Amino acid sequence: MLWALASLTVWHRVLYYPDVSQAHRGKFITFEGLDGTGKSTQIQKLAKALRALGQPVVVTREPGGTATGEKIRHVILDSATTELSPMAEMALMFASRAQHIREVIEPAVAEGKVVLCDRFTDSTEAYQGSGRKLGTKAVLELHRILCDDLQPDLTILLDSDVATSVERARRRNVAKTRKPGREHKDENRFEQESRAFFGRVRNGYMAIARREAARVVVVDARGTPSQTHAKIVEVVNRKLRLKMGG
Repeated sequence: MLWALASLTVWHRVLYYPDVSQAHRGKFITFEGLDGTGKSTQIQKLAKALRALGQPVVVTREPGGTATGEKIRHVILDSATTELSPMAEMALMFASRAQHIREVIEPAVAEGKVVLCDRFTDSTEAYQGSGRKLGTKAVLELHRILCDDLQPDLTILLDSDVATSVERARRRNVAKTRKPGREHKDENRFEQESRAFFGRVRNGYMAIARREAARVVVVDARGTPSQTHAKIVEVVNRKLRLKMGG
């Protein structure tokens, strides 16, 4: 059964993207790290720098990125969601991701665009695999079956102090929900977890970085946003040869 599912996924990609030369494909860059490390800010800064070079850029996120994915995001991140089992949580992450790849990521890369994605399967391995203690094997197997083992061209892992990052994320999410004049969704569910949980998540990320050293680059995000951006520009120039200025 697993072999059949994997075969169907491969056939799907051949069917929908049959004549795309690797030379004309775009790039798929993911940003990872604990909430509060500045991922959203750095994605926007990199998108601006790439667009200044004339690069077509798609900015997206997980869970989410599609109409279906955003509905799933609300279920996963809303603090009102209770009694959600770790396995169900992981399954929802992959449901959103499978749709995201099919609807957004693969078409954009096939068209030669640079896709900047806030989180991908590394997040599932870190949060559900390590944080929820489900292990790496289940995550990687689901990624192989449901995502055809799609790998980013580059992953930027923003690293900072656990306590500082989590506190920043908590303050940000509370401020959003209280801001007048606009309706803001509650996305505080993970911020309610313990310091030990986030310690396991960070350790999971570091293990991924060691295992996937050719793809994952750890960037110290403890400096100013401008300092962190300069580091990211250097990494992108070195790894993907997308020549940008600071």
